[in-house]
Amino acid sequence: MKWMKDGCILTDEKEFVDLDAVHAMLSRTYWAKGRPKETVKATIEASLCFTLLREGRQIGFTRVLSDFAVYAILLDVVVMGDARGQGLGKWMVKSVMEHPAIASLNKMLWTRDGDDFYSQAGFSERKDLKLMACGSSGVQVLP
Repeated sequence: MKWMKDGCILTDEKEFVDLDAVHAMLSRTYWAKGRPKETVKATIEASLCFTLLREGRQIGFTRVLSDFAVYAILLDVVVMGDARGQGLGKWMVKSVMEHPAIASLNKMLWTRDGDDFYSQAGFSERKDLKLMACGSSGVQVLP
């Protein structure tokens, strides 16, 4: 699928994913800093991916991990610094949430500081749920 807005294209076609660009964007985040390129490649291969392009250049990325029956987890939402503040990240997340493969599923994410951003796409904090993690070598547990 492809969506268009303000000269940008959002696509779920993996052939448009630029591994180097995604790795570079994720390397600048607090949650994926230090993630090896091979790991990024493996996450791309195992996920429903969305690439945000402007003039053929990748400027954003996100992915969804899902069983495509009940749950979908939104992960690794990133937009390049020079493309931020233009509403592209909000548009990307909203478009992803409406994707036919996951639109009817229970969607979730975890964030340390994106409450306001994600609430605009329909996410809300659930006081009745608790995030639990089982840390092991190679797994980042966020504070």
